[in-house]
Amino acid sequence: MAMLNRVHLNGLRAVETVARLGSLAAAAAELNVSVSAVSQQIKRAEKQLGQALFERTPAGLVLTEFGTVFTARLSAGFRELVQAVALADEATECTLVVSVAPAFASKWLLPRLSRHFARHPNVLLRIDASARIADLDHSDIDIAIRLGDGKWPGGRAELLLAQEVFPVCAPSIAAKLKSIEDLAQTCAITDERAMISWDSWFEAAGVEPVTFQKGARFTDPMLCLESAIAGHGVMLAWQLLTADALADGRLVAPFGVRAESGLGYWLVTSATKSESRKVRDFKAWIREEIEATMAQFRALDSAA
Repeated sequence: MAMLNRVHLNGLRAVETVARLGSLAAAAAELNVSVSAVSQQIKRAEKQLGQALFERTPAGLVLTEFGTVFTARLSAGFRELVQAVALADEATECTLVVSVAPAFASKWLLPRLSRHFARHPNVLLRIDASARIADLDHSDIDIAIRLGDGKWPGGRAELLLAQEVFPVCAPSIAAKLKSIEDLAQTCAITDERAMISWDSWFEAAGVEPVTFQKGARFTDPMLCLESAIAGHGVMLAWQLLTADALADGRLVAPFGVRAESGLGYWLVTSATKSESRKVRDFKAWIREEIEATMAQFRALDSAA
C-alpha cells in the first residue's frame, strides 16, 4: 500500500480514462476537465511510475506494451472502487434513520417495529434515540418524531397525534380513588422536565385543583411511568406513553377525563430535501399504528 503514496489518484484516473475511451478529448469530457489538464496528469503519472504508458503519435496517444498491461489492471481496480462506492450508496438507500426521544422509542415505537420489518424487509431501521433537536439538513437523519408545538426551524412538520393528558396509576391506587378530591390523599409522581401541568387537567374536569402528597420526582418520563406502574402514586401522562400499560392493565386511567395539552407528536423532515420512498412508507406505516393505538383507547373508553 505504501507504494501507492507516490502516485496521485487523479493521474491514475486520467490514465485509465484515456486508455478506456481512446482519446484525450473524450477523457477530458468524462472527467470534466480540460484536455491540457488530462495530458499533464498523464505525464505526471508516468514520471511518478518511472514508465512510459503512452506513445505520442500524430494520430494521438497509443498505449505502450507496458501501458496495455498496466491499464488493464488499473481498469479492474477502478471497477472494484466503483462497486465499493455503490455498496455505500446501497446501504444509505436501504437504511432509514429515525430520530426519536427515548421515552417514545422505548414505550411505544419499539414494541411495534417488528411490523415495519415484516412490511419492508429491505429497509434497515436505525433509531437515533435522543431528545436533542436533529439537524435534518446536515446529518444522516431521514425523519424525526418530536413532541411539541410543531414549530422547528428548517423542518417540515406533520402532526402525527395531538396529545391529551390524564392521570394514570396502578390498579391498587385506582381502587381508592372514588372521586377526584381523593387525589389529595395520593402522591404525585412528577416529571421535572415535563411540558404539561395538572392545571389544564383539573380545568377540563371542572374541579378546583387539589394538593397532592409529596411523591417521587424524576427527570425522565420513563422513570415516572415505571414508578406509577410500581404503585408509588399518580402520574399525569399522555396517550402514547401509557398506551400499552393501559391496554394490559398495569395502569388505569381512573377518571375518564382527558385534557388537551396544546402539544402533539409530529413527523419532522427537512424542508429542503425531497422525501424518499422509504420515508413515505414509514409515515404511512406509523400512521396506521397510531390509529390502532387510538382504537385501543376508544375501546377502553367504551368499557369504562
